[in-house]
Amino acid sequence: MPDRAPQPVDRQLPTDEARELISLVRDIAVREIAPQAAEEEDAGTFPRALFTLLSRSGLLGLPYAGEYGGGDQPYEVYLQVLEELAAARLTVGLGVSVHTLASYATAAYGTKEQRAEHLPAMLGGGLLGAYGLSEPSSGSDAASLRTKAVRDGDAWVLTGTKAWITHGGIADFYTVMARTGEDGSRGITAFLVPGDAEGLSAAAPERKMGMKGSPTAQIHLDGVRVPDSRRIGEEGQGFAIALSALDSGRLGIAACAIGVAQAALDEAVAYAAQRRQFGRPIADFQGLRFMLADMATRIEAGRALYLAAARLRDADLPFVKQAAMAKLFCTDTAMDVTTDAVQILGGYGYTADFPAERYLREAKVLQIVEGTNQIQRMVIGRHLVGPESR
Repeated sequence: MPDRAPQPVDRQLPTDEARELISLVRDIAVREIAPQAAEEEDAGTFPRALFTLLSRSGLLGLPYAGEYGGGDQPYEVYLQVLEELAAARLTVGLGVSVHTLASYATAAYGTKEQRAEHLPAMLGGGLLGAYGLSEPSSGSDAASLRTKAVRDGDAWVLTGTKAWITHGGIADFYTVMARTGEDGSRGITAFLVPGDAEGLSAAAPERKMGMKGSPTAQIHLDGVRVPDSRRIGEEGQGFAIALSALDSGRLGIAACAIGVAQAALDEAVAYAAQRRQFGRPIADFQGLRFMLADMATRIEAGRALYLAAARLRDADLPFVKQAAMAKLFCTDTAMDVTTDAVQILGGYGYTADFPAERYLREAKVLQIVEGTNQIQRMVIGRHLVGPESR
């Protein structure tokens, strides 16, 4: 059955412009995203035309500077846009988050010339980005990556394989971390690689339990030449750039998780109100009401947590610990809430005729991407008691 349109969330937004923006996003979600979500996810269809629409609507560059085509929006607003999109379809919400992550290095560390040359097309020119850090043998231990970039005159030659790349094979540009120096975190540099670069190819997309409409694939770089003008930041600065990008990206994952959880709660509430057993709606039973109450409370707590972290970021205050907490709590909440939604729908929840089972499958990946929740606990612990003893 088609997905239910996202239900309005009572939001506290800082400006009239932000309220108009959320209204625009909800309209797109209701008209363009939700009606096709179930069918396209089942078929594994990526909605590229929809991302073109989002770009034309100014939704692919919201947290970046207006002078380069961005939306000049604070993270507090941008993340609530992601939540609305993810509630309609996670492939879309997470896709916007990944595009924002891929654009971050150029926006935050690029030279003035690099920003002027590349950002307008990234943020409002219909391009779609991907982020290349993970490799087959380096996921959580990202500093051990093996992809190499060797200097050749005024260019670099990149060789290696990136893994678990969202938009792999369809992206117009990749922000790629490659080793240019010594082993470890200090020998890594960031590059902006065109999606059509000679020597760049994609493996077949991974066969996943959820988010089937979002392609995830290995990317092979076989002697890809990149001019030094596409090196982002200083040589050896790439790992610091990557971690800085992920700190913000984890807030995007947190917002997407709350969007999925909200969609699952809305589905459970609607079902409980119309499903009758023993002569009355099952929503009348206290045990089920308590489940719904707990689901709603966790969602509100998660939303407050990611917004608190976003406001720290917007104020240029430290937010790394809070971002890790938000990613951890919100994605765990999504897993718990979607599991309970399936339970409330009973046998129907286990069928593909209702979206609850898809929400459950999609929630799982959010506990893994952009730093597993075990890694988030390590990050939080380091902020509390310092680095682990060696």
